[in-house]
Amino acid sequence: MKLQQLRYIWEVARQQLNVSQAAQSLHTSQPGISKQIKLLEDELGLEIFARSGKHLARVTPAGEAILRTAGAILAQVENIQAIAADARHDGRGSLAIATTHTQCRYVLPTVIRRFIDKFPEVALHMHQGTPLQISELAATGVTDFAIATEALELYQDLIMMPCYSWNRVILVPKGHVLAEEKQLTIRELGNFPLVTYNLGFTGRSKLDDAFRQQGLEPKFVFTAADADVIKTYVRLGLGVGIVAKMAYDATFDADLIAIDASHLFEPSVTRIGFRKGTYLRGYMFDFIEMFAPHLTRDMVHQANLSQSREALNALFERVTLPQL
Repeated sequence: MKLQQLRYIWEVARQQLNVSQAAQSLHTSQPGISKQIKLLEDELGLEIFARSGKHLARVTPAGEAILRTAGAILAQVENIQAIAADARHDGRGSLAIATTHTQCRYVLPTVIRRFIDKFPEVALHMHQGTPLQISELAATGVTDFAIATEALELYQDLIMMPCYSWNRVILVPKGHVLAEEKQLTIRELGNFPLVTYNLGFTGRSKLDDAFRQQGLEPKFVFTAADADVIKTYVRLGLGVGIVAKMAYDATFDADLIAIDASHLFEPSVTRIGFRKGTYLRGYMFDFIEMFAPHLTRDMVHQANLSQSREALNALFERVTLPQL
């Protein structure tokens, strides 16, 4: 059994049994991967992947268990390599981050600029997706960190740490009737067609909860993952926009009126997550602290040692989060 074979079966499974895509990802040939998988199965005396003709059809029950163990082994190999690099004081490396458009567009640019200035030999890779995709990318080791507001709690293997809290603004064109409201209510807001985030994005669950608690059924006429797209359709008069406060720029969005909505909705918390048991290199600790200054190296280390979700929550329950 070889580490290379474990990498092959892990990547094939990650690519939904598409051997061609796995070969492309690993910079090798499809026949080479197929041959090594067959050699591993022959050695083990069982099938990891059930086949339909020449194609892989599904992962067998034994294969599921083998893949879980292979993933843990590969993660520890990565940890050993990272420990060695730190011991050599090697400033080179890579950092892969999975996040949403809102984080990438409005929050991370200044952090990324500082990080690149301090660690010019570390290659940064940014992956954008839905919160569920983001969480899976971190949980499976494709990325080092996941940064999101929704869905991180669905993956028990992720260490999730709170970074900051935030709320929303209501966006309307100049001259809109809501621009004159002194204390907007949920009921008044529910009388208008609404333009906001897709389900599962950027704290949308808090928004839905606020209407539900008032027994209201809001009229969402348009939803999107991208705050810039939402603002575009507000400008077109499609409806009243609800976006994260950090997504409103008083200079670039001067044609829109932003109405504070912090009294209407519960604040949301953005978190950063990484795989439990991951060895974090020095520059990874620095990135976390640049993004969330209260997450010191000592606190992150304690979080990584937490044995349960309850212990992790207790570690952060007294932390006062910055507000964006």
